[in-house]
Amino acid sequence: MSKILVSYFSASGITKGVASKIAKVLGGDLFEIEPINKYTDGDLDWTNKQSRSSVEMSNSASRPEVKSKVSNLSDYDTVLIGFPIWWDLAPRIINTFIEENNLENKKIYVFATSGGSSVINSFNTLKNTYSNLNFVDAKRLTSNVSDSDITNWII
Repeated sequence: MSKILVSYFSASGITKGVASKIAKVLGGDLFEIEPINKYTDGDLDWTNKQSRSSVEMSNSASRPEVKSKVSNLSDYDTVLIGFPIWWDLAPRIINTFIEENNLENKKIYVFATSGGSSVINSFNTLKNTYSNLNFVDAKRLTSNVSDSDITNWII
C-alpha cells in the first residue's frame, strides 16, 4: 500500500489546518516545514517591500533555513506539499524543502491556500524548476474542503 506524507508550510495556521485534514482523510503522516526563524506579522507584510517575505520573494535564489528534514522519506511513495501562495508562487522555504529532501521517484501533489490566487503558476514554476521530479497535480484548497474532494483528488 502507498504511504503518504503530507508536508506543509503554514505562516498563519490556515495551511496547517488544511494539511491536518488531508492527513486525516488519507491516513497520511504530517510533516511541518518550519523555518528556523518563525515569521512575524511584520515579516508577512506584503505591502512593505522591506519585509522579510517581500525580500525573500523578490530574490529567486533565497532559501530560508528550515528546522529539520524528513528523516524517513524513503518510506513514502506520495508526497503532498502545501503552502500559502505568496506573490503567485510557492514561498521560497518550499524550494529549501524540495532541495534538502530527495523527492525523486515520488508522486508529488501540491496544495495551496489562498484568498483568491490560483495555484497554477506556483505549480508550473515548481514543475519547471524541478523538472527531474514527478509533479502530478495541484489544487487550491480552503479550510472547508470536503473529505470526498480530497479523496477524489489524490486517489
